[in-house]
Amino acid sequence: MNEELCDSVSSPAPETALLNCTAPETSHRSSPALQLTRSSSIGDYEESSGIDGGEEDERMINLSDLNPYILCSICKGYFIDATTITECLHTFCKSCIVRHFYYTNRCPKCNIVVHQTQPLYNIRLDRQLQDIVYKLVENLEEEEKKKMCDFYRQRGLEVPKPAAPQPICTGRGRSRKLLGPVFRIPPELDVSLLLEFMGAAEGTGSFKPLEKKFVRVSGDATIGHVEKFLRRKMELNTACQVDIICGDHLLEHYQTLREILAALGDSAIQDGLLVLHFGLVLSQLSLL
Repeated sequence: MNEELCDSVSSPAPETALLNCTAPETSHRSSPALQLTRSSSIGDYEESSGIDGGEEDERMINLSDLNPYILCSICKGYFIDATTITECLHTFCKSCIVRHFYYTNRCPKCNIVVHQTQPLYNIRLDRQLQDIVYKLVENLEEEEKKKMCDFYRQRGLEVPKPAAPQPICTGRGRSRKLLGPVFRIPPELDVSLLLEFMGAAEGTGSFKPLEKKFVRVSGDATIGHVEKFLRRKMELNTACQVDIICGDHLLEHYQTLREILAALGDSAIQDGLLVLHFGLVLSQLSLL
């Protein structure tokens, strides 16, 4: 009985069940699989059967089994500068999620509203997850660093140094690293706008739709600045006139956003946003 038990413990598992029965003594990064050690059951067998401490049974896991946890759902590649949305805790590559937020303020996975006007404010770098990805995927970190250096050198730019988290003191006298938001809103951008399109009159010509209707600007900006912004984003022709309305008031070019807020008060605000409606009509000069 004991001999049969000894044979069952010391003999390796079938090759079809394991990727590798014995682990190499080199670094785990040289293999495309993650090693997990199971020693508790072996220890129990050793105690009951009198077996002298032998080699641990090590099991290998395919990297493909971990892909759902380390792949970006936008680019379908491994995480690079892993960045997590604080509202829903979904993670993406930093460049992927920043580009995504150019066009919408919702999470690509769960469609939750990340932030009404500045979704980039509610994302954080996940350095621990990125370290795990670099350790699992062979040569990924070296290749990305080389690509980044080549990108800046080809354009004659200085290669930026990685930003290290600043240590702060805790109550017990030990320091820990504090990770702040990836992007900070400058204090001078104190007004959040919601630009609602009402329509265009016949003859105004073709134009591009406004992709982002949430904008954060300085309160010193004028309606003239808002019109220039709309003309540039929608590629309007000179024969087109932009009428901007707040409530029932047609706004003038010289009025600042801060003046409009002071004059109209809460009637101009919706969910903390200054709501401006705009429409496109033919200018008076084009009718002459």
